[in-house]
Amino acid sequence: MAIGLIGGSGLYEIEGLTLLREVSLSTPFGEPSAPYRIGVFGGSEVVFLARHGTPHRFPPHRVNYRANIWGFKSLGVERIITVSAVGGINRDMPPGSLVLLDQLIDMTYGTRPSTFYEGEKVVHVDFTDPYCAGMREYLLTASRTSGIPLVAGGTYVCVNGPRLETAKEIQFFASIGADVVGMTAMPEASLAREAELCLAGIAVVTNRAAGISGGKLTTTEVVETMRSSLVALKTLLGDVLSLIPPSRGCACKDALQDSFL
Repeated sequence: MAIGLIGGSGLYEIEGLTLLREVSLSTPFGEPSAPYRIGVFGGSEVVFLARHGTPHRFPPHRVNYRANIWGFKSLGVERIITVSAVGGINRDMPPGSLVLLDQLIDMTYGTRPSTFYEGEKVVHVDFTDPYCAGMREYLLTASRTSGIPLVAGGTYVCVNGPRLETAKEIQFFASIGADVVGMTAMPEASLAREAELCLAGIAVVTNRAAGISGGKLTTTEVVETMRSSLVALKTLLGDVLSLIPPSRGCACKDALQDSFL
């Protein structure tokens, strides 16, 4: 079973991916961000998608998250690992840190299409734990065996963008328990849950957040830090793919059970 990979800012392709084919899809929700690149990586079949397109052309609030997730589902993908560039709020997560996310705070709610069910069916999917526990365990095991440091948990606050945050906003986010800030984790994660897909999120801290860094925030810093993290990411992803079994035993596959009204 192929594993889906979503690359964020600064991660537009996976070095070492043996490309077999590219697939362009049309979905009921429009066009995905880019063609899906299907190939072999680390001995496993993967389906890679550049979240912002290739070249990078979709700002966070214009990414077609519904089409992206629907496309993975239609290709038979059941598990997805996402990689996102984030700003560090928690001072114990300096630039270069890889954070395995376990919680989300959504500040985009109401501004982006966030459900597949807008017709006759009404769905209230459970989102207590937004990331798949099984996928998180595989990644933590891969971290231990590969020696790649991975922070075992973190809360991502998702803002709408595309502007960066104010210093006071970051202070507020820190006060409500956010560790990192980004613009793309939602509704990506909730849509994956509605599609009954397993999702794990790796956040790459590319810079200190506003008011913490003491200087101007730049996109150059984001891309350069992501680039310097690619070797560690490649090693970690290569190791985790071999740990993921063909069948799923987690609750994600039954997420819609008891969710319809």
